[in-house]
Amino acid sequence: MQTRRITLIDGHPDPDPGRFVHALADTYAAAALAAGHEVRRIAVAELSFDLLESRAEWEEGPLPPAIAEAQDDIAWAEHLVIFYPLWLGDLPARLKGFFEQVMRPGFAFAPKANGLPEKRLKGRTAHIVVTMGMPALFYRFFFRAHSLRSLERNILRFVGIAPTERSIVGNVEGDPKHRTMWLETMAEHGAAGR
Repeated sequence: MQTRRITLIDGHPDPDPGRFVHALADTYAAAALAAGHEVRRIAVAELSFDLLESRAEWEEGPLPPAIAEAQDDIAWAEHLVIFYPLWLGDLPARLKGFFEQVMRPGFAFAPKANGLPEKRLKGRTAHIVVTMGMPALFYRFFFRAHSLRSLERNILRFVGIAPTERSIVGNVEGDPKHRTMWLETMAEHGAAGR
């Protein structure tokens, strides 16, 4: 098995270690390290940054030190694993603000005078793990996994990160056996580096 450079983004805005997203991320990271992969971690809840308020700030504003470090970790990686809880049908605002800060022009893409921008993060793959209280099938088929698809298409693919694997973890507040099964699944993904 080939080892990979993996950057794990824990996008839960609450640093409380009791959150299931953190357990999934910890399990993935431990299995990846045990299998010989290199792992860097970004805990969005622990980063200090403001939300962007204008296009000028996004294009030319100063980069917070925590965001510069996150960019380094993303540039270093061959594979990204993004964990987040579904909040009001979407990414938590803090995680969306993180992506707005990180995926700035010049780092994630280079604008061109005419045509689509140059994708500067090509060659990287991703795995998105989203948790929710509702059944995963309901989110996937009734809501058509809209926030997950938006993250894939409008952020990751836009900057060249593809292909993307998905894990939709529903009913996280239900049967403990279900959570245990997902922890085992994350360990398998971590060991495989996917």
